[in-house]
Amino acid sequence: MSNTYKSAGVDKEEGYKTVDKIKKAVGETHNSNVLNHLGSFGAFYEIGGYKNPVLVSGTDGVGTKLKVALDSKKYDSIGVDCFAMCANDILCHGAKPLFFLDYLACGKLDSEIAAEIVLGMVEACKDNNCALIGGETAEMPGMYQPGDYDVAGFCVGIVEKDQIIDGSKIKAGDKIIALPSSGFHSNGFSLVRKVFPDFNEEFEGKPLYETLLVPTRLYYKDIHKVLAEVEVAGIAHITGGGLYENIPRIIGDGLCATIDASKIQIPSIMLELEKRGGVAREEMFGTFNMGVGMIVVVDAEKAEKVLSLLDDAYEIGEITEGSEKINLKF
Repeated sequence: MSNTYKSAGVDKEEGYKTVDKIKKAVGETHNSNVLNHLGSFGAFYEIGGYKNPVLVSGTDGVGTKLKVALDSKKYDSIGVDCFAMCANDILCHGAKPLFFLDYLACGKLDSEIAAEIVLGMVEACKDNNCALIGGETAEMPGMYQPGDYDVAGFCVGIVEKDQIIDGSKIKAGDKIIALPSSGFHSNGFSLVRKVFPDFNEEFEGKPLYETLLVPTRLYYKDIHKVLAEVEVAGIAHITGGGLYENIPRIIGDGLCATIDASKIQIPSIMLELEKRGGVAREEMFGTFNMGVGMIVVVDAEKAEKVLSLLDDAYEIGEITEGSEKINLKF
């Protein structure tokens, strides 16, 4: 019997089935700027309507949250997470997402699972007026075990050069407004899985994995609703490292983000993890978003306008003078 690619562990036919399952849905994310379709060696996207456009790109994955999805056999939300972690990053600079590409790696490809993951990306792209214009599926026996998957994405957005938000306009007296998260998002799951090893245990009347797998919130509509009416000085996506690591990324020298932690609305699942795992409050805030998925910094006189535009946003602090960059008051 001669050797074949399939006998080595790679089933090309399963790859073709995956494409067949997602092709129509992916095509529904395309607009007139997309000049070709699945199957080309590269994806073409035409840019028009901008005076001095700047492309803003971001790439990310979903980390070990993927392990929760695989063990729970619930795959539809992971694609949303992958897109959100990339698209929310470029939003911090005022960019509108144009297109997204994905990378899916596994030990043995199952077209049903792969399609579920990609279809989650499709729904997220639609929600953000973004085209899913390409991707790669890699079946790598020996590198991954059967049943293992890894997911990553790459998003490109656009913003006029004179409208780039980079934190350089932040000043003392500006207000810090929080946009709630939908849960852990896609960060800190190595600690989550250590404290909660049984994803099927009951939490607040349902299996724990349902709470853990709530997808990362998409902030595109909220942020651009604000940008259409208010000049924003700074935006930070609260991902790995929590408030402690992400807010200082937009704070200039001589300034400090002074935050009243008692105002933050911490999700019950995070309080449960803190209690059960014996995790110090400071460690919690340095690992998880603690209920704050994104923050917006605006002039004090514009804060009320921002709050009126966003149903669930609330003020958590202000910019003060100081060298610490962030001062979280418990």
